[in-house]
Amino acid sequence: MEDKDENGHAVKYYRLSEIEERNSFKSTWIIINHKVYDVTTFLEEHPGGEEVLREQAGGDATESFEDVGHSSDAREMAANMVIGELHPDDRLKIDKPSVSKTNSCGYQATVSQIWWTNWLIPCLAAAVVTVMYQMYTSEK
Repeated sequence: MEDKDENGHAVKYYRLSEIEERNSFKSTWIIINHKVYDVTTFLEEHPGGEEVLREQAGGDATESFEDVGHSSDAREMAANMVIGELHPDDRLKIDKPSVSKTNSCGYQATVSQIWWTNWLIPCLAAAVVTVMYQMYTSEK
């Protein structure tokens, strides 16, 4: 399906099922930020190895792409591989809503908040132990 974007440029939309089918040695497509990329010819050149791209083939690679912290050069190279966009009706299928969890006190927190507490408590405990150790060894 082809449509026009907000600037009047033609945009080719792909359904998620079409993209999922492109998970083969002959053709490798991935989705990053709702844009569809054909990375087939780039597989052998990818600095992280072709396995990294093949793992994401046919699906949403946004989180993996952003987690690595690609350079502006890498982003420019990727822009040359865009072949279209994910159909708007399929975007909800890959967007992951913020998951809420309730702790023992009944406090609701999102996953990102829970992740921070998983780091904060051990870091504080390590800091207290370090201060106590320094105080103990400085008295002698």
